[in-house]
Amino acid sequence: MPGRSRSAEPNLTGEFAGAIHLPTPGFVPDPGGLAKAYADLFERKGGRFLSADAKTLEQVSGGWRVGGKGLVAATAVMAIAAGRAGSGGGAGGRGPIWCFAGSAMRVPLAVKRGYHLHLAPMATPSSTIRCWDADQGFVLAPMNRGIRLTTGVEFADRDAPATPVQVERALPRAHALFPLGEPVDAKPWKGARPCLPDMLPVIGKAPHHAGLWFDFGHQHHGLTLARWTGRLLAEMMTGETPFADPAPFAAERFG
Repeated sequence: MPGRSRSAEPNLTGEFAGAIHLPTPGFVPDPGGLAKAYADLFERKGGRFLSADAKTLEQVSGGWRVGGKGLVAATAVMAIAAGRAGSGGGAGGRGPIWCFAGSAMRVPLAVKRGYHLHLAPMATPSSTIRCWDADQGFVLAPMNRGIRLTTGVEFADRDAPATPVQVERALPRAHALFPLGEPVDAKPWKGARPCLPDMLPVIGKAPHHAGLWFDFGHQHHGLTLARWTGRLLAEMMTGETPFADPAPFAAERFG
């Protein structure tokens, strides 16, 4: 098995017992570029982006309103689809949060933090290879910025100082596994992912508030789930028959 692994990725080095090959994983070498491309497509199809403060969301006669920076936007129907853990108002991004001003509903939205660091490759990796070191808990993946080293989950307050100890511990093993150069980033990137106790997002109507809808809490999986949860939400909002049962994602499951 080690021999076949090195045939697939000749630059693998060091000692390892073997590998499992997953031949068709999804892969995006520039997530930021993908998001910008989606935004450009949205505008080309007639969509508009408005910057407002989500904390100002309030129910008004005939619908919902948000404001900020001199802007007031009002609409009959509003969907809260904030993808960041900052959607919540709890201290440090933890615990039960108010979903919007004046609501009597709470959702136990918390955070799982994670880190990654890009390193310059000292060899050209295979165009299809990504390596997950299951023993050490890190992944190496070729990205546009270099080879990305990712880590596991860190449980900490959203706004607590960065503690990239997992990156520091993984680096020696990563260098032993693949010919890596110096870091491309000045410091590891840190992100806080919104998560819920049952690891399912909230999708559907807001209880007791006509015209308000939810689609948030995708944990680490927003990039892969967005297409499907967006479709599910759109079908529910327009009265179509949902392609999947929305009941497990209802906000009412939290009481």
